[in-house]
Amino acid sequence: VQLVESGGGLVQQGGSLRLSCAASGSSFAITTMGWYRQPPGKQRELVAAITRGSNTNYADSVKGRFTISRDNRKNTVYLQMNSLKPEDTAVYYCNVVNRILGRDYEYWGQGTQVTVSS
Repeated sequence: VQLVESGGGLVQQGGSLRLSCAASGSSFAITTMGWYRQPPGKQRELVAAITRGSNTNYADSVKGRFTISRDNRKNTVYLQMNSLKPEDTAVYYCNVVNRILGRDYEYWGQGTQVTVSS
């Protein structure tokens, strides 16, 4: 499975960005898709995740501001980020889980930088 991310960049506080991550290759058995982020000097953390049935899970810090969605036909996951804050600055990574013969395989995107200026 190959993941290609897009949509990062520099935005002012209060602004919006939309991240996209498209999966290709042996991606027909993708279950959960999600976004993680790694702020400077900190550990990687879950931002949001969505199952194939569209059940979602969000970090408390982004609830009400970020929305995760997916297009199963395109094997693409999106993260709409509104009301951005400087503390949202991080490298954002796409993550997908591919289930093959009952075993889960995890894949990561290359990361896209999101910078929120105050």
